Amino acid sequence: MDQDDLQPIVDDLAHRLRRSVAIDDPSIRLLAASRHFGDEDAVRVRSVLNRTVERELTDQLFAHGIAQWVRPGRIVMSPGTGVLPRLCAPVRCNDLLLGFLWLIDEHNTLSEDDVAAAEDAATRAGVLLYRRLLVRERARSRQEAILRELVGSDPTLRAQAVEDLRAEQVLDDAGYLQVMAVQSAMPGAPKQQAVAIEAAVEEGARAAPGNSALMVVHRSRGWLLLAPPDQPARDQTAAVAERMRARFNELAGADLAVGFGGVVTALDTVIDSYRQALLAVRAARLLPGFGGVARWGELGPYDLLLRVPADDVLNGVHLPEMQQLLRADRHGVLLETLRAYLDHAGDARGAADELCIHRATLYHRLQRIEQATGCDLRRGDDRLTLHLGLKLHLLATAYRSESEFDR
Repeated sequence: MDQDDLQPIVDDLAHRLRRSVAIDDPSIRLLAASRHFGDEDAVRVRSVLNRTVERELTDQLFAHGIAQWVRPGRIVMSPGTGVLPRLCAPVRCNDLLLGFLWLIDEHNTLSEDDVAAAEDAATRAGVLLYRRLLVRERARSRQEAILRELVGSDPTLRAQAVEDLRAEQVLDDAGYLQVMAVQSAMPGAPKQQAVAIEAAVEEGARAAPGNSALMVVHRSRGWLLLAPPDQPARDQTAAVAERMRARFNELAGADLAVGFGGVVTALDTVIDSYRQALLAVRAARLLPGFGGVARWGELGPYDLLLRVPADDVLNGVHLPEMQQLLRADRHGVLLETLRAYLDHAGDARGAADELCIHRATLYHRLQRIEQATGCDLRRGDDRLTLHLGLKLHLLATAYRSESEFDR
């Protein structure tokens, strides 16, 4: 059902009361608005032009408790906001909050009959929005089922999913395809985070380049299939990731990890981007160096290490050289020194500057590392062994922390 179905409800109420009327969705994004009768304020005008208002204002509105209202009420904002007093009628159906109907009421002159008319309009809008929700949910469930088959292990089902998507013509304009995987950065996320994940992925779908994206959500994780007509620019996809992370943090008070797969051009290769995105989101979630967002092709050695089963990674930490170093380094000083030195490709000055120590101190520590491990840092194979051991140690530490949290 199209959003224009709301327009007669808005226009009828506005004509009857001679006041401008607007209906927003639960996130205060404009769905329908009447013409103005000279009663509009700057916020209403911005809402009509931009289809939304500033986050600071929406936070203040929700601070009034409007998300829990079941009957109309009056909102009076602080003078500095520039928001005129309003009547807010919650739009509900079957106990679901589907939006808000707004009437500007600067001088508190709405009668009881006016409020009743607004409540009746909100009820009728709720029925329409609920029907639309059911239609959208059915369509999304169908698309999610197809997308799961598109990235499944059965080649026959993958081929059928490609044909189904082509038949439904939902991606006809797609020139490029890219998977974005998301997961709560908090292992063992509580069940209520499922709502935040869904809202975050929906936010990403709305912000997707070309406004073309399909989504799949399951509990603490989900993914988006971006399908723009033109190859998405890095800053565009980065903006989508930040929108999702901000929305998740707003609702769940936690971080959201995002991983990008590579860009492909055919439906039957989406599985490649999907698998790459899963590796990238694992890196973003487990490894602090990625800052919560990781991209395929930029994972460095973790491109390979993250494919190794966790048990094998944990066993790999038992490299004799690493075991000897850990025994000699109870405070982690030598471990951090070795990391800085190898990450700087053996550049003593760069490593010393990063560690904020004198080069003489660095050389002393490197000598202790060689004595503890039996390695010679001038030899390439020894450097490789220790560098690989360090990466395995970091990854194993992340796996252990995740396992302990889940318990």
